[in-house]
Amino acid sequence: MSNDLYSVEQVAELLGLHVRTVRGYIRAGRLRAVRIGKQYRIARTDLDALTGRPEPPPAGQPALEVSSIVQVDGVDRAAADRLATLVLAGVNTGHDPAHPLRVQTVYDEERHRMKLVILGDAAATADLLHLLDAVLNGDNGLLAQEASDA
Repeated sequence: MSNDLYSVEQVAELLGLHVRTVRGYIRAGRLRAVRIGKQYRIARTDLDALTGRPEPPPAGQPALEVSSIVQVDGVDRAAADRLATLVLAGVNTGHDPAHPLRVQTVYDEERHRMKLVILGDAAATADLLHLLDAVLNGDNGLLAQEASDA
């Protein structure tokens, strides 16, 4: 168990930070710590959460993550913004917080092209791709401004 808890000094050395910086992170709530007497102890999982390292999957359970790049051609800036808002709202609601879905959107003004980079759980990615398909292939008016501009 001693390998699972770190002192402020050990965390500072591991991260290449000053001890005061680590204490500041604790006071600000950026790094969870337990106070034992006059000292703080930081759990490995809390340190990993601060640094962005994913938790290892439980033993015997395979880790599955999907990486997808979706390209949407022929969209103007306004339609791309609406689509990005819809996608990010879909990602931030209703999915398992233990398996977050990460999405980045990029719009190329010259080519009228939007790209979405999706990383995460296979089921959540499939749900998001179904949503994109329904929006882009349905008669829902998302790209209506584009059609009226043409």
